Amino acid sequence: MTDRHAGYIVTLGSDVREDDAAEVMTALRMVKGVADVQPVSGGHEQSLGAIRERVRWQEKLLDLMKEMTVYSSG
Repeated sequence: MTDRHAGYIVTLGSDVREDDAAEVMTALRMVKGVADVQPVSGGHEQSLGAIRERVRWQEKLLDLMKEMTVYSSG
C-alpha cells in the first residue's frame, strides 16, 4: 500500500512583494488538486532561510561537479 500526500510546502527562492504575489498564487491554484494557497509571512523566516540556503549549496555543488566534468574531459 502507498502513502498519501495531504499537501506540500513550497518555498520561493526569494521573498515576493505582496502586490507581485498574485500571479504566483494564481499559478499555484491552477495546479490540479490544489485546494487552497495561503501566503506565509512572518514567523517562518528561520525555516525558509534554511531551505533557501540548502538549495544554494546544492546549486553550487552541481556547478562545481559540472566544472570538474569539463576539466577532466578536456
